[in-house]
Amino acid sequence: MRDVAVVSFSQSAVARDATHNEVEMLVPTVHSAIAESGIPKADIGFVCSGSLDYLQGGPFAFVSGLDAVGAWPPIRESHVEMDAAWALYEAWVAIQTGEVDSALVYGFGKSSPGDLHEIMTLQTDPYYVVPLWPSMVDLAALQARSYMEESGRDEKDLAQVAARAQQNGRQNPQAVRAGDVSAEQLLAQPVTHDPLRDADIAPITDGTAAVVIAAGDLARSVCERPAWIRGIEHRIEAHSLGVRDLTQSESTRAAAIAAGANSGEIQVAELHAQFSHEVLMLAEAIGLKATPVGRTAGLQPGDECGSGARRRSGLPHLVGRGAARRGPRSLRSVPAAEHGVRLGGELRWPATESQLSGSARRITVRRARTCRSRDWCARRRSRRSTTRV
Repeated sequence: MRDVAVVSFSQSAVARDATHNEVEMLVPTVHSAIAESGIPKADIGFVCSGSLDYLQGGPFAFVSGLDAVGAWPPIRESHVEMDAAWALYEAWVAIQTGEVDSALVYGFGKSSPGDLHEIMTLQTDPYYVVPLWPSMVDLAALQARSYMEESGRDEKDLAQVAARAQQNGRQNPQAVRAGDVSAEQLLAQPVTHDPLRDADIAPITDGTAAVVIAAGDLARSVCERPAWIRGIEHRIEAHSLGVRDLTQSESTRAAAIAAGANSGEIQVAELHAQFSHEVLMLAEAIGLKATPVGRTAGLQPGDECGSGARRRSGLPHLVGRGAARRGPRSLRSVPAAEHGVRLGGELRWPATESQLSGSARRITVRRARTCRSRDWCARRRSRRSTTRV
């Protein structure tokens, strides 16, 4: 197994970018990650991206993202129709093959042009759930209520998570939502999707993220404190809402154990969660207790395809500047967490070889080929009714 480390990271995030398209958003992010890596662009062996075509409303929309990288002279390139964190996993595998020693990974998502909460319904079961068209927030609210009743948690616990997220966001200039707020202030806000308030729901975001990873001696030569990925694991749960316990994340727990997240002391944890209750669920699944959570951003912005890579790389950023040595990362970005992949990583920086623990990391498996509009579903139901008559 080859040693692989994160050597640079860059990101951008705004609530709603009405000025720039996806490529224009990507250019500064990609170029910054390459420049900070210390590896010349021509020497990067592999490029992999993650995005979601039906956010843009067109097939093969991801191809335009290559304009931000530059595909001439020809490059080795791949794309995943999902979160860029999964693109990072593919790049890690490419380095493990020995065919390349470095890789650029980037992700982008422009969620503001459409109704993200409605669009993400297309990830659910196309036969039994999509025709009902519950939004991702509706499903999250159902899950939150079930989790609270099962665990004994209450709305104050959710408010404390949301308040901490905004407080931590002040440390990150890219955080879309940040402020010095208290749980009591958030509890005074109206409930929008019982039991969730607006503060419990990640904001709609247009954003990008890019990261460069490198193997062994190359990483050591270009980065003073590379964050080594020492273990990686992924798990998946049943897609259907009715065949698993929505109050727990067994796949996160299994991935955390396999990746070694509970094998030692943890200084900080980065959890990719779009709703307050998910932070609590993931922390419990990984076994985090007094560990600081979400120091780089807070509740993750809802750009869908760059957010996972941000969580993936936020912890190495803390390691690189000496703010942390060991900590897990966990990712998710699907309605009610009903379908995801978890990856675990263990990071280590070389000065004292102090290990950074394995992280349970979860990324969406996108159902891009099952996209259907409301009109299509209505026509389908109409035809079925006619046929029955």
